[in-house]
Amino acid sequence: MQALIEVILPVFLVIGFGYLAVWRKLFSANGVDGLMKFTQNFAIPCLLFRAISSLDLSQSFDVGLLASFYTGATLCFLLGICGARYIFGRNWEDAIAIGFCCLFSNSVLLGLPITERAYGDGALAGNYAIIALHSPFCYAVGITCMEVVRNRGRSPFDTGRRVITAMFRNALVIGIALGFVVNLGGINLPGVLIDAVDLMVRAALPAALFGLGGVLVRYRPEGDMRTILYVCGISLMVHPLIVWTIGSAIDLPTDAFRSAVLTSAMAPGINAYVFANMYGRAQRVAASAVLLATALTILTAWFWLGVLG
Repeated sequence: MQALIEVILPVFLVIGFGYLAVWRKLFSANGVDGLMKFTQNFAIPCLLFRAISSLDLSQSFDVGLLASFYTGATLCFLLGICGARYIFGRNWEDAIAIGFCCLFSNSVLLGLPITERAYGDGALAGNYAIIALHSPFCYAVGITCMEVVRNRGRSPFDTGRRVITAMFRNALVIGIALGFVVNLGGINLPGVLIDAVDLMVRAALPAALFGLGGVLVRYRPEGDMRTILYVCGISLMVHPLIVWTIGSAIDLPTDAFRSAVLTSAMAPGINAYVFANMYGRAQRVAASAVLLATALTILTAWFWLGVLG
């Protein structure tokens, strides 16, 4: 109960404040759009840039950590596709969009603050290692599969060009890439620039959580409920169970193990809907899964925190 009250509820109260403010028309829908653009295109890329640029890569990029998380993510992507196609009878394009919902955990807006509140700032190195590869990996997998299905017969070169172009238009990927450039290049940034970036960073998570609440007002779980529940089950229980199993088998260090399991246990992120909307496929399932799974994360995150001890 203490974990629920002290760790999880403060995060979801901020989301709830955003939801309530927009629902009661105290904050406009246009304001939410602007806030989300600010956080996703500027503040969170700054947070990721700052984290990656100062991360001890030799210590943080544990192969076991990344293997356990991304093996689980990939298997859940495949489970999502196969379930959508063969259980629920969706076409291949819809199936890939639904699989992407099972692939893309909300590693930043939910995973970071919950891990931080549970275990402190010092436990976030594993989270940042996962996040550094998260958007590039997920978009590379999702876009590649969708482009292959949509452009049957098109040359591999053309498909590859489309994938790379789509990825490097993503502000999160750009922030991560610049962080690696500074880190690996040993570049010393001016103090005044670091201070400015840190100001942006401090605004990132609270503003993004408030904005997430405002965005969720638009989504209603309508129809396709079995498919939506399937996505929620894969995202909130199957993915962390796979990560737990692999992490236990390879004896991951405690901090890395916690980061991997908690991050994998988060609801699908808004990017799951962005991906579905980008291709015009399974948008209602994606939007409703984001809404319902985010609400269910209050309970499932409590469960996984209890399991982790």
